[in-house]
Amino acid sequence: MSLSIQFLGRSRFLSAEMRKDIRKMLVYFADNHNFNIDSLVYIHQTDEELHAINVSHLNHDTFTDIITFDMSDNEGVIDGEIYLSMDRIRENAEQFNVDFMNEYVRVVSHGLFHLMGYGDKSEDEAIVMRGLEDSAIAYFSGLSST
Repeated sequence: MSLSIQFLGRSRFLSAEMRKDIRKMLVYFADNHNFNIDSLVYIHQTDEELHAINVSHLNHDTFTDIITFDMSDNEGVIDGEIYLSMDRIRENAEQFNVDFMNEYVRVVSHGLFHLMGYGDKSEDEAIVMRGLEDSAIAYFSGLSST
């Protein structure tokens, strides 16, 4: 298995240590759900950039904080691109009065959990997803270099 987790686009706010800890968190949760990460790319964008993708690829004329594309052909293997709106993540952190990095980790892990098959459309799915996100935030917060 080759492991590749990349952070592209408007991601300069992430220090080398933060990227290392986020990778560690992502691998931890993938392993614990019996998934291997082959390729996982996070592309950090503006609201406008993500809105254009939402309209052109998903036919949704709305702003969102994340769009996840699953490109895996194999069961149990994660191969995906995750597009993040840094504007939306910042705004959500302010709106919900949470630390920016907590909100960022919530959204980053949300994309991973989608790639592992977890949904969020129904109320029951959303409750499970929120629990997984909270677990990811707790794990990330417990890492020594944060």
